[in-house]
Amino acid sequence: MSAHLDDVKKYAKKPVNEAAVASLEKTYRLVLSKPDTRYVACSDKAELETVRKNFLEKKLGLSGDDLDASIKSVCETMKATRSKSRLTFYYLLAEHHGKLDTFA
Repeated sequence: MSAHLDDVKKYAKKPVNEAAVASLEKTYRLVLSKPDTRYVACSDKAELETVRKNFLEKKLGLSGDDLDASIKSVCETMKATRSKSRLTFYYLLAEHHGKLDTFA
């Protein structure tokens, strides 16, 4: 079992879609390999805007006013963790919006 899968299991509300985690690992392998992009900083507005534009809008094809609220919700869910894994963050956003099939 991967460390990413273990991390996702700590926060996911439903049983974890292991195929989606594996696909996210493959898709974001390069991003996850770099220390400065491996984590999401909820205190950085520019970072959260990047998550919104590049992941929610471009990758998942979402739009609307509720995107910022979903990002804030994931930040709240993961608030106890100082270093928020980008893969876990993305998984939780995809789960929230019912878009895990994009990666499975």
